[in-house]
Amino acid sequence: MKTKQLGYTDLHLTRVGLGAWAIGGGGYAFGWGPQEDDESVRTIHRAVEMGVNWVDTAPVYGLGRSETVVGKALADRPEVLVATKCGLVWNEGDTQPFGRLKAESVRREAEDSLRRLGRDVIDLYQIHWANPDADIEEAWTAMAQLVEQGKIRYIGVSNFSVGQLERAQAIHPVASLQPPYSMLRRGIEDELLDFCLRNDIGVVVYSPMQAGLLTGKFTREYVRDLPEGDWRKNSRAFKEPEFGVNADFIERLRPIAERHGQTLPRLAVAWVLRMITPGGSARR
Repeated sequence: MKTKQLGYTDLHLTRVGLGAWAIGGGGYAFGWGPQEDDESVRTIHRAVEMGVNWVDTAPVYGLGRSETVVGKALADRPEVLVATKCGLVWNEGDTQPFGRLKAESVRREAEDSLRRLGRDVIDLYQIHWANPDADIEEAWTAMAQLVEQGKIRYIGVSNFSVGQLERAQAIHPVASLQPPYSMLRRGIEDELLDFCLRNDIGVVVYSPMQAGLLTGKFTREYVRDLPEGDWRKNSRAFKEPEFGVNADFIERLRPIAERHGQTLPRLAVAWVLRMITPGGSARR
């Protein structure tokens, strides 16, 4: 599988990586419903066998569960790069995460992630959301210190605006931006992609298949039967009137995929990879 250098770093990521949000399962506000950990481990192993060299996860995915599963799956595969995040935390016994970007929290989250992942160093550590906005500089400074201490190789951000990127960049180079991007969600084309290209910031997009919509398997009945605890039940994209508009668009894509002998998911990912800047990758 082809690789691309991530921004200014020496990390070379395969053009497609494995996103580990769903394997966190359900039981919290942004869950995907029941998941089998053994199946998740097999999925990660299969992705690596097919050439994928990086996995993206976060503490909030399953409230620690995703990182633990990733750590188990990659215990004997230290060559696989791991990206994780900070900035979304939760109270014991609570299923509603909230934003926190205080320095002591960032340091504690990094230590917890290292423990769950079973690693000495995190390859790419990202602020998950810029919330609260006022604490971006404090969190970014703490992350830069973790780089100096050798616990983190590179630091990046997710879901940031250009203005927020500029504030972080003034303190320490931003290795990467992880924004949502797909045929159905193209907001980063307005200014973010150009900014990242000009500043040698890698782009690692998430949800290139728009949380499954662009797989083409979603009907109204399929959405209705999603398990309880799957966040998509409450997403605008999966409710009318937006769902109907999306479904009509996806049907128009089918003949394009068929004409090239491809599936809809492959078409969706290929489109994203064609559109993003050099050095970009897609987290499936």
